[in-house]
Amino acid sequence: MSGAADLETLARVTERVRHNVEQVIEGKPDVVSAALVVMLAEGHLLIEDVPGVGKTMLSKALARSIDCTVRRIQFTPDLLPSDVTGVSVFNQDTRVFEFRPGGVFANVVVGDEINRASPKTQSALLECMEERQVTVDNTTYPLDAPFMVIATQNPIEMEGTYALPEAQRDRFMARVSIGYPVEAAEIAMLDSHTGGRPLEDLEAVTDAAEVRKLIGIVGQVYVSAAVQRYAVALTTATRRSSELRLGASPRATLHLVRAAKARAAMQGRDYVLPDDVRLLATPVLAHRLLPSVEATMNGRSSGAILDSVLSAVPVPDGQQGDPVITGA
Repeated sequence: MSGAADLETLARVTERVRHNVEQVIEGKPDVVSAALVVMLAEGHLLIEDVPGVGKTMLSKALARSIDCTVRRIQFTPDLLPSDVTGVSVFNQDTRVFEFRPGGVFANVVVGDEINRASPKTQSALLECMEERQVTVDNTTYPLDAPFMVIATQNPIEMEGTYALPEAQRDRFMARVSIGYPVEAAEIAMLDSHTGGRPLEDLEAVTDAAEVRKLIGIVGQVYVSAAVQRYAVALTTATRRSSELRLGASPRATLHLVRAAKARAAMQGRDYVLPDDVRLLATPVLAHRLLPSVEATMNGRSSGAILDSVLSAVPVPDGQQGDPVITGA
């Protein structure tokens, strides 16, 4: 199959998934696009917003749109690490220990209210999110591809919650906020959601094998040396910013380029533009940054500081080649 045909296939499948999800999530095309980018880039998605705006609905709709294994883990203070990864149980009949898989053994894992679990339980996700495997009692069990964690959390409510450790936040490729719907979308939601249950009516429009194929297509997207240098320049600038006490990690740079490749493929291109990197910088980088004490006292958020960094880094002028860097 030619490159053009591959991109056409990718566009057709992602459009079907997008249409499916938008039957449930009204008027949020940018959020749905971000979720699709993360899926195609083999990343994990953190949906952070106030209660009742459709965080869990979005994650469930995306999971239902793919004919693959899906597990939902409701994170609670009494959830144990073994509930997430699995546990070895002694079988009295065979006199041997048998492994019983936990909630992460699925293609799509929906982690609801992830910040309600203790740090010990949250850390059970670290290995599986980064290495696509689980180690229990010195035995390593691989996770099937594709593997995606879609986690939700409420940033406002502090009672009974535990902030995600930096190591965990860094493993999420992107963080998105759904936000309140516009009036017309909320009225349309009243029509669709009070007359039935649109989530229950969703049918899968693709499967795990096809998603693996699309991920392979994204992997072939070309990234020029100039665009690579631009991505590195952005993350390096966050590390040097006096307003940040923790900048973006090398993993963040990798995630940024992978996400840019997925966005380019969804746009029908087999090469990445600097705009792909710039547009994805906020959802991919902002949640990993920690403002300094002075910046926090001055009311500067990670997003605002990142905007300043983005405007200060020169953007490559051109497309696929190695263009001359010009001032922004």
